[in-house]
Amino acid sequence: MDAVVLIPARLASSRLPDKPLADIGGQPMVVRVAQRARRSGAARVVVAADSPAIVQACAAHGVEAVLTDVAHPSGTDRLAQACDILGLPDDTVVVNVQGDEPLIDPALVGAVAGLLRDRGDCAMSTAAHPIAEVAEFLNPNVVKVVADARGTALYFSRAPMPWWRDGYADGVRRLPTPAPLRHIGLYGYRRSFLRSFPQLPPAPLEQLESLEQLRALWHGHRIALHVTQTAPGPGVDTPEDLARVRALVAQGLG
Repeated sequence: MDAVVLIPARLASSRLPDKPLADIGGQPMVVRVAQRARRSGAARVVVAADSPAIVQACAAHGVEAVLTDVAHPSGTDRLAQACDILGLPDDTVVVNVQGDEPLIDPALVGAVAGLLRDRGDCAMSTAAHPIAEVAEFLNPNVVKVVADARGTALYFSRAPMPWWRDGYADGVRRLPTPAPLRHIGLYGYRRSFLRSFPQLPPAPLEQLESLEQLRALWHGHRIALHVTQTAPGPGVDTPEDLARVRALVAQGLG
């Protein structure tokens, strides 16, 4: 696979300080993310760090890393600078793997990259999986996505969607068929689009939902959607999440 995986990693975290360097089974979390990304078959895996401490930790474990500015407003801005530092050609497929996903499925990374390579009509690609629980469907922290017949995203929202008009007349007690889709925060970009994306004006819908991908849709760019039947492993946002992932790794599940 000729794609390049970039992993944005920030040392500052309000809920879990020094999160990229958190130890999981004897290795920093960001190193574990990079190691799993390598298994996708990507041509190159690079951590885009905001701190020399992250770069040094990666180097100690044989992981390539570049130092980017501390003050980037988003991970996308950080990736755009990393692409400049690395001198990536405009037609490069770049996959954004979050640095707090130490259980990321390598096959999913490859699928998102391959989808964008095959969909010349799209500027981005991402992933989703079917929702199985009503509580998850109603949770505003779970981002939902709906797509068209070609698997191109129509909209992302924190609200439950699509809304089953007849089935929900007496409240949401079951899920429709086909099942609603939960968005997975894994993105593919073409390098040329990644350069221009941070310069696009923020969209009103993006600001309402606090979902950056809505900026692309607002400005007329298409996002291809890969649907997997397997829910991804848990990410790490809090100390409780970290303990859960450490336990899974100790059991040989990550």
